[in-house]
Amino acid sequence: MRPYRRQNKHVKEGDPSRPGPDREGSPVASAPRRAWLKRIGLATATALCAVNVWTGAPLLAVWIGSRIQGGLGLSMTAVFGVIVILIACELALVAALSWASARYDQLTGRPAAARQTSPWLRSMRGEREQYARRRHGVSAVERLVIASVVAAVITFEVWFFFFAGSSLPHS
Repeated sequence: MRPYRRQNKHVKEGDPSRPGPDREGSPVASAPRRAWLKRIGLATATALCAVNVWTGAPLLAVWIGSRIQGGLGLSMTAVFGVIVILIACELALVAALSWASARYDQLTGRPAAARQTSPWLRSMRGEREQYARRRHGVSAVERLVIASVVAAVITFEVWFFFFAGSSLPHS
């Protein structure tokens, strides 16, 4: 943040009517607060999208498929409907996650991710991707997505090993 430069040389330094960097109503003082609130909002949106990738989208697709089916037997129309709805929901959630990640990186000043170049097209003396990642670290958005994936896998394992029961016939 650059220091506040006085525009009017006749105004004294301690004048309370002059907006300064530490005054409550000044744009400089409220800018970090707004950025902090935007970061919290983007992190919340990311967490909701990441959780809905594993829970909300499949449940919505199955619910819509059950409404398409209507009867007792399984039809290909319902299966096709579930697949189409699931693909559409997942694409929308991934696009929302990508947008939130880009906005978060822009807000925090993190450089945009470079395009992925195939290994055979890379220069041997070019900067390696792992060095660039190590320099900038993992963003909060990426941490939230990683945490949601780990939570989904652990939840599935607990359900599978402790609550699902055996599918083998009892003879």
